[in-house]
Amino acid sequence: MPATDGTRQSPEGGLPTGGTPLVVVRTADVRPSPALTLADISPRLRPRDRAIAALLHEHTTLTTEQLAAILFTNVTTARHRLHTLRRLGFLDRIVRNRPGAPNPVCWLPGRLSARYMALAREENPPTAKALQDRQDRVYASPTLEHLLAINDFFTALLVHARHHPGTDLTRWWSERSTTAYFGYEVRPDAHGVWTDGHQQTGFFLELDRGTEPISRLTDKLRAYRRLRTEGGPHYPILFALPSRAREQNLHRRLTGRIEAGLTVATTSPESGPDPAGPVWRLAGNGRHRLRLAELPSNHGQPGPVNPGPPEPEDHPLWRLREST
Repeated sequence: MPATDGTRQSPEGGLPTGGTPLVVVRTADVRPSPALTLADISPRLRPRDRAIAALLHEHTTLTTEQLAAILFTNVTTARHRLHTLRRLGFLDRIVRNRPGAPNPVCWLPGRLSARYMALAREENPPTAKALQDRQDRVYASPTLEHLLAINDFFTALLVHARHHPGTDLTRWWSERSTTAYFGYEVRPDAHGVWTDGHQQTGFFLELDRGTEPISRLTDKLRAYRRLRTEGGPHYPILFALPSRAREQNLHRRLTGRIEAGLTVATTSPESGPDPAGPVWRLAGNGRHRLRLAELPSNHGQPGPVNPGPPEPEDHPLWRLREST
């Protein structure tokens, strides 16, 4: 029987907004044949498909709208291609129905995508059970909305780069990769490097949904200070907050409490939807808003807890670019 996928139609190259009407699209819910192999589908795979595999491997799940904004010209084209990849067994998807709320289609690595990424990294491919457990954990995760909000933030940067030559998101690491590299003392939601002309701005993202006390946010700064003293980079800590009121509250708490040598900047939806734009307010520096590229940032010296400047393979769309 056909399944109904409820998705939000977003402007071409843009991100979904709260005021966008819900568009319901019916697609045939056809499960892939388990007999297909990478060799079988290889003639049908494009560089963009491999880029999707790499994004999902690193960032767990992305919605139809996010993938459309990053890699396609419109949502309809993206939807058709993603469902084709699902029929091939390359991708899979979940829809977590929530009464009275949007039900985004969340894409996950399928059997062949997971196998491709493991073999490309010279790792053992996951078993069918391991892959199913991984997919089910995403569906059951109480932090799925938080993860999608983090990926919205970086999607917006990639969208900005698509429309503004000379800018680019040259590194985008998930929480897992960031923590593995910088050490377990700091646990940001993600790490990125934004490039604007010759200026590179590394940053750690702390995306706040207003579910914990402000004191929990300020307590995180001690770990970033320790990272700096151990040779970590001089990157700003970005707090993306859910409201202007909470942002102002955080700034009041930070007065006189900023760890020495740290740069903290904040934003909220009232400042604008584009994180590359003049939406960032530096703690201790009045109310003037800066562009992301204007925030103080220094890679420092590469070392055990400092990756240094981004390498070409750090680019989130590297598997698309390596084919050109």
